[in-house]
Amino acid sequence: MALIVQKFGGTSVADTTKILSAARKAIRETRAGNQVVMVVSAMGKQTDRLVELANEISDRPDAREMDMLLSTGEQVTIALMAIALESLGHKAVSFTGAQIGIRTDATYSKARIRSISTDRMKKALDDGKIVIAAGFQGIDDDFNITTLGRGGSDTTAVALAAALNADYCDIYTDVDGVYTTDPRVVPDARRVDRISYDEMLELASLGAGVMHSRSIEFAKKFGVLVHVRSSFSDAPGTVIGPKAECEDAPVCGVALAKNETRVAVLGVPDEPGAAMKIFSKFADAKIPTDMIAQNSSSKGKTDVSFTIQSEDAAKAREVVVDVFNEINAAGFEIDENVAKVSIVGLGMTRRPGVAQKMFHALAERNINIEMIATSDIKVSALVNRDEAVDALRALHAAFELDKAPVVSDAAANADETGSASGEEFAKLASAQWISRLTGMEDLLVEGVDLDENQARFTLCDLPDRPGLVAEVFDRVAEGRVVVDMIVQSVGRDNLANVTFTVAREEAEAVAKITEELAGVYGCRVESHVAAAKLTVRGTGLRSHTGLAYRMFKTLADDGVNVDVISMSERSVGVVVDAAVGQRGRDELAKEFAEETL
Repeated sequence: MALIVQKFGGTSVADTTKILSAARKAIRETRAGNQVVMVVSAMGKQTDRLVELANEISDRPDAREMDMLLSTGEQVTIALMAIALESLGHKAVSFTGAQIGIRTDATYSKARIRSISTDRMKKALDDGKIVIAAGFQGIDDDFNITTLGRGGSDTTAVALAAALNADYCDIYTDVDGVYTTDPRVVPDARRVDRISYDEMLELASLGAGVMHSRSIEFAKKFGVLVHVRSSFSDAPGTVIGPKAECEDAPVCGVALAKNETRVAVLGVPDEPGAAMKIFSKFADAKIPTDMIAQNSSSKGKTDVSFTIQSEDAAKAREVVVDVFNEINAAGFEIDENVAKVSIVGLGMTRRPGVAQKMFHALAERNINIEMIATSDIKVSALVNRDEAVDALRALHAAFELDKAPVVSDAAANADETGSASGEEFAKLASAQWISRLTGMEDLLVEGVDLDENQARFTLCDLPDRPGLVAEVFDRVAEGRVVVDMIVQSVGRDNLANVTFTVAREEAEAVAKITEELAGVYGCRVESHVAAAKLTVRGTGLRSHTGLAYRMFKTLADDGVNVDVISMSERSVGVVVDAAVGQRGRDELAKEFAEETL
């Protein structure tokens, strides 16, 4: 007998006909001898309607009362689903988040799950009932109803699957799986058979709407196999697990996040603690930051750029004014007319030139890049929002994602863990098992890495125009140089700074190349050939708003100055002087010891 968690989103329970259809899917599983827990969302646009009602009364409704209000949408659905199951001749019982025992922190509208009590669900399952759980909600220590924020029902479903040690979690939605990109925007998008946790985590955080990133955090932490399926057909769907569809393919998908806002703090004093002060303010305001790009300094000053979600733009403006005054910066900019396009794939770690190919694809469409941030399996570029869809289509075509990847013999013969990270994944899930019912959304750090074999180069005050970055890295590629970290930000007077790192043995060759580029573009070159890269790796790093602050504070307290910053959902990397690299690594290891495997 298997235990299955099924999640049905708003479009899947939009009316009574669809509720009955979902009920039949659950009954089909019970007739196959399985136990079933259903997690349901509010019907259709019900949550939007509740928000509209609140806004008709107040421009700024109280956060606690909004959670109380919005939680009622799911309560309606669970009751109707229980009635539907009973009408079809099957025993069922509905539970709100509080009745199940989903305990959260007290952050209204964005609460995090702390623990889940499974006793009540297990008793109902043992009594032969289908359990229907309200998604999106929980209860804090003071018995206040809380909601989990965007994608909260996905998070509830995977969290329950983790707590119950379910065999798998079916996510029923209005699409029949995970696609290489949004098929509504790119008709040639292809459904993938399977995708790894890390790839899905990056894509979800970058705007792929089929799953929310917090639900994938749960899946990876606790080893939950997630199956994304259509509510309206029996199509095979997509499995999200430890194994990628094809680890030979450099890119598995492209994503577009339109609701981005770029914040730039200009002329920041280049000294230990400056970045810490910036990100401490945003952490206190619980504003997640993404695409952090700090280039190397010029004349003792540096620019720090990062992106936030547009829904946080008004609050961010208040925060950045406070930061500007505290650190005596030269100025700041906030640009809400931007969007983020990203490529993701485990295979890019073994394929040089992937970022270069991305830059070329955008240059051919005359699309200018405003920021760049990279990680080991992701490259993100910030572009003008009006050009974002064109950029997405260009990248999808450039990497031929409409075609199924060719799987090598080695990949085809891989075991179920499927990658070099499979053993690490098993260790990760095992380490979490003993605490799977407490601290469920706590920060999880997989390790702190130090690469002392780095050299850093910065091209300062490049003309900001389409195709520039492609030209730069074409020249670098001609020297047969493999580039590691790439960071670009646009500063004052529409001039761009591009920073990248290479292996130290390549420094002499790269120095000649960058001097030639300086002559061509009339820019300056700054370099540091004795550099090191410190990387904190983990799960859900961006959504834990305090991580960057803790990292920068730890380094600042130890007198370690940060030259360059790059952040993703899975890692935060900084470039420092090699002489202090080991010391910085040791301090970061101490700081994150309690959260590290």
